[in-house]
Amino acid sequence: MRDFQFFDRNQDLSIVYKKLPHWSQTATMTFITWRTADSLPAVVLNEIKEQRDEMIRACGLDPSVDWKRDLAARPADERGRLQSALFESWDKHLDAGAGKCLLARPELSRIVAGSLHHFDDVRYVLTDFVIMPNHVHLLAAFPGEDAMLKQCESWKRFTARQINAALGRSGGFWQVEQFDHLVRSAEQYERFRRYIAENPRKAGLTDGQFRWYSKNLGG
Repeated sequence: MRDFQFFDRNQDLSIVYKKLPHWSQTATMTFITWRTADSLPAVVLNEIKEQRDEMIRACGLDPSVDWKRDLAARPADERGRLQSALFESWDKHLDAGAGKCLLARPELSRIVAGSLHHFDDVRYVLTDFVIMPNHVHLLAAFPGEDAMLKQCESWKRFTARQINAALGRSGGFWQVEQFDHLVRSAEQYERFRRYIAENPRKAGLTDGQFRWYSKNLGG
């Protein structure tokens, strides 16, 4: 697999609902974020929820009812602005560095990077990633509509097993749920690439505390 596209509303797509809806479409570039299981403690999650509810109310929506259904009826640019604001608020808390931040250790981030590279251009097309101390952002496209979630589960299962073995521990390493977003245009794709590349600097990290890769940007 070597080619990818951007989201095409005229093609078939699938939606899998867990706690979050996950949209997938064959060969469509997808921005994906995982976080470690200890990255957002309960007090931080409560703070994020309060901030989220304020942003939802500012858009004239009621966070106590099915605001996602109501948001879906709004124009695409309005939906996009709110979804971007909600994601950036959530990601800013991740950048604050809660939890043990084990992925800041080079020998552990190397495990994740190796797993992401392993089947590149075979099972998926991977163009960019950054491994932060407690979360990972990546851009990849997958050959089938159910391939994205299956591959992410495979990546997380393998890396959790390897990291736990290296640490001499057991138990969950990644949060089960993830954030994913179908990339809708070349312009949005470039924005996500810049976001990934600039994330370590914005979080105040130094060399050795993160691992960045870009297929065409010199990573």
